[in-house]
Amino acid sequence: MRLKSEIWVHALLRRCFVAGLFGAVLRKGAAEAGAIYIVINRLDGTVKLLGPPPGSAIDEAGERLWAETVPPVTQATEVTRFIEKMAKFDPDFWVVEIEDRTGTAGLTVIAPE
Repeated sequence: MRLKSEIWVHALLRRCFVAGLFGAVLRKGAAEAGAIYIVINRLDGTVKLLGPPPGSAIDEAGERLWAETVPPVTQATEVTRFIEKMAKFDPDFWVVEIEDRTGTAGLTVIAPE
């Protein structure tokens, strides 16, 4: 059984706060099953945008997997354009921003194939 998107987002934010990271919801999507995108702000002017990977989004241990978006989003100004473009295609998605200098925010990111 998968968690509802809203519950998963709130759990992620709580985990980040406990780890000393700041996070915020930039766009609220469908509570039940909206796709989730994570903006990792490295606090140096660059960002990394993660989304659901192609194929299975859950690993053997039950952890959610992430993949960098294609084409990669690397500047904060590109995030707004991405949100506007995605909203035309799928109005139910979530966008969460986390400030983390390491660029991972504790998430499992799969390498592009």
